[in-house]
Amino acid sequence: MQFIRKIGLEKDLEAKSVLLLGPRRTGKSWLIRNVVKPDLFFNLLLAETYTSLNQRPGLLRERLTPSTRLIAIDEIQRIPSLMDEIHALIEDFPEIRFLLSGSSARKLRQQHTSLMAGRARTRHLFPLVGPELPSMLWPLEKRLVHGSLPAVVTADDPWEELKDYTGDYLREEIAAEGYARNLDAFSRFLPVAAACQAGEVNFEKVASDCQVPARTVREYFHILEDTLIGTLLPTFKSGSKRKPTSKPKFFLFDIGVHNALAGKRALAQADSQLGTAMESVVFQELCAYLSYVRDDRPLTYWRTQTGQEVDFVVGDELAIEVKSTRLATDSDAKGLRAFAQETVLRRRLLVTRDPHRRTLADGTEVLPFETFSQALWSGEFAV
Repeated sequence: MQFIRKIGLEKDLEAKSVLLLGPRRTGKSWLIRNVVKPDLFFNLLLAETYTSLNQRPGLLRERLTPSTRLIAIDEIQRIPSLMDEIHALIEDFPEIRFLLSGSSARKLRQQHTSLMAGRARTRHLFPLVGPELPSMLWPLEKRLVHGSLPAVVTADDPWEELKDYTGDYLREEIAAEGYARNLDAFSRFLPVAAACQAGEVNFEKVASDCQVPARTVREYFHILEDTLIGTLLPTFKSGSKRKPTSKPKFFLFDIGVHNALAGKRALAQADSQLGTAMESVVFQELCAYLSYVRDDRPLTYWRTQTGQEVDFVVGDELAIEVKSTRLATDSDAKGLRAFAQETVLRRRLLVTRDPHRRTLADGTEVLPFETFSQALWSGEFAV
């Protein structure tokens, strides 16, 4: 199964080198081999390639030919010191572009910020989003359960693929990279973090549930962010009439990964997790869209200390509430109406599983998820 990705790396590489970050199995290697097609490709997951370049970074320079224009290096975070040689090559050969891919920004950020800051453009790759997915073969109902990692979408048994991912990667790979010193504690933390999906994070409660200090829990959440596995979504701060909460909301990068960690192999119509899954999928669409089209508007959420909430705010003019209902009513839009009293909104959207697009009496637009995704990627909500 072939996917047409929306990230558009070719245009970026015309301007400068690119650092492509994304969790494992989001399709970075496939994208490099099948779309970008570099002149030289080095995969640092291969033992021989890793050993030779780790011992002699100068081998990169020795492999150059007069026709070399694009060099790709996969899993660059495995040899952060290689960035020094890449930096020198970019200075010496301005006509050559590098595409550096990785599943963690932590080591690179700590040791080689100069290259990341100006000489290479940083881009992020997400799991498959609406326009990249074959809707007939992978409809919303499947995505709510299994997510949209390419390897899962193409797997004969998506659930087994997700179990392998959460077992082999989330625990072993993070431990192998040395990010979590206590693997047992980190393993206890992961399912507790998954239970926070699309909800406010109470670090002290999470610490109590997984039996580690609160400061360690905060560090574990930062590890998930640095390895691009999770995101802490901040609150909208501009309103003045109601005091907002200060706690961030947490999202794992893929709802299928969340379900595997939580042991949710299926979601029934009345399952309370259905709303969490819907909100998570919309979050993924928004993050990917804002990143791929380079829309710099911040993504936040709004919640008062009395419990009034809007799931997502794009910039300060687009408010989005997500419900798993198949028939939205005025009561589903009460958070949007309350938020409209805080700031001047351009549009209020209620994303649901309704069969048709329509507008409520208060002006709130009800959009089926598929319609929302199509409208988003067509630029309907752009500034």
